[in-house]
Formats: sequence, C-alpha cells, structure tokens
Amino acid sequence: MKAAFIRETGSPEQILYGDLEEPQPKENEVRIKVGAVSVNPIDTYLRSGTIPMELPLPYIVGSDVAGTVEAVGPGATRFQPGDRVWGSNQGLLGRQGTFAESACVDEAYLYPTPEGVEDTAAAATALVGITAHLGLVHRGQLQEGETVFVNGGSGGVGSCVVQMARALGAGKIITTAGDEEKADLCRQLGADHVILYKEQDVLPEVEKQAPDGVHLWWETVREPNLDTAVTAMARDGRIIVMAGRDARAELPVGPFYAKGTSLLGFVMFMVPPEIQRRAAEDINRWLSDGNLKPRIDRILPLSETATAHRLQEESTVGCNGTLKGKIVLQP
Repeated sequence: MKAAFIRETGSPEQILYGDLEEPQPKENEVRIKVGAVSVNPIDTYLRSGTIPMELPLPYIVGSDVAGTVEAVGPGATRFQPGDRVWGSNQGLLGRQGTFAESACVDEAYLYPTPEGVEDTAAAATALVGITAHLGLVHRGQLQEGETVFVNGGSGGVGSCVVQMARALGAGKIITTAGDEEKADLCRQLGADHVILYKEQDVLPEVEKQAPDGVHLWWETVREPNLDTAVTAMARDGRIIVMAGRDARAELPVGPFYAKGTSLLGFVMFMVPPEIQRRAAEDINRWLSDGNLKPRIDRILPLSETATAHRLQEESTVGCNGTLKGKIVLQP
C-alpha cells in the first residue's frame, strides 16, 4: 500500500511517500480503507521530534482518519466490513498513524460516520471536534445561558468551539479574529460578537460585551495572557488551556482566587476512549443536522503530505495565519 512515513524525525522533507506492507488487524482492531485524513499541529510536532515520543519505524504520520472498514480483527465486535467510520488518537503512544491507503485502528477510537457526511468532513472534524467537546463539556461543564469567550474563533479548534457552544445553548459567544474575512466567518459559525484583535484592545471589548464577566474562557494561543483572562472572568468562571507546552504564563493569583476561577488544562489523547466516545455521539448528531460544519482550507492528494506538513507548521509555529481551516488529504 502507499503511505506517507518517516524513518527518522526532522523537517517535512523527512516524509517519504511510497510502498509499505499492508497492516493486518490485531486484537480489537479493524482495518480501514482510508477515504480521507487531516493534518493537525500534533502531527508536525511528532514528525519533527519537538514532542519526544517513542515511534514505530517506519512511522506513518497522522492522527485523524475516515473511511470504510475492510477487515475485522479478533475480538472486534463494534463494526463490520462495509461500515463507514471516523476517528482520531492515532500515531501516538506507540500507535501507527493514518496517512496511508489502509490503517489498522483499535475500535475503541472509532465512531460510525453518519449517513450523508463525507469522509473529508469527518476527517476534518475528528481531533479538533473531540478536543472542543472535551473542553466545553467534560472539563468546562458549560451551562445553558453562560457567556463564552474563544480566543481565535476561526481556527481548527476555535471554529468547533464556537459552533458547539451555540449548539449547547451558550447565552453569548465572543471571539477574536485577525481580519474582517475571518470575523465574518466567526459570525456565520454562531459568534455574537467578534473582536478584531489587531485593531482593538481585547479586554475592554470583552468587558463591554460581557459586563458581568465571562463564564468560560477558551484559550487557543500558545502563549496565553492569563492576566487578561482572569480580569474578564465572572465569579466561578473556568479558563480552558490546550496549547503551549513550553508556555510559562504569569498567573494573577489575587483576582484568580478571589473570583473562584478555575484553570483547566487537558490533552485529548490522554482522555479515556469511553469519554471521547460520548463526545463523538454529539459530534455525529451535529454533523448530521448541520449545527457543526468543519472548516476545510484545502484538499490535497496523500502524496503531498510533506507540503501539507510544511503549510501547517508555517501556520501554527510560524504564526503566518494563512490557513483558514483544516488541510485534508485523500489517497
């Protein structure tokens, strides 16, 4: 089978595209004929060695996948050949990645693809959708009518947070964007107010829109300004952080504890699969009824994985802001 893989960590140029032996499903695994995959920042960190992790070599890159079950391993009972599925959590903790014509995945990390949802949409939603749901529901305990702030509402995770907060009944959704085009997108996704952070001071604008404070603040940037976040919070508000492994942000301890604020961090692939499955159930419902629409910047052939990694790295690490959604690839 054709696959995008590396033999050692390094730059995107380390990614090879060629033939590898087709995998056979082990205990509790199914083999998927891959229909689509998508690129995430974590994929580039693993490929580059920025996040040290034991990798099987040759290592097939990629976390997300959508496709059709073509074989079932011993002990696997949730799916049968012909079933369409999607999932994430691959290429991590010793598991092979998904950027290949076929991928073997433990059925615990797979979910049925709803009728009418394309593989490209399912793959583009996988990691970012589960991440957004875990932060809002599992960690953030968002309640109906609460005010949500999303720092970066047009990005992969941020766009899902905006849409899910709306679907979950948030009272007001405030977000930031770098330009008017991205601001329009955020409004289309469900944001009530968009702050153009390059032209406006974020904190005064948030305080104007949420005079009683923000109940749930979702931080997407790698170097968060917790002083701004804590100042804007309502009593018993929650701040979600999910990026910036090397960040050492200052915490304004006085107002933080006086307001009863909570600071909540999480790593998606460390959350048990049964909790992620509950997230997937909501995601499937929202994909089906149109309340969740993934942002896809471009679709490339799998053979252009190195190019996709370079683009993702320039956007995430280089902060050039050129991507307006996920990069999806197809075999």
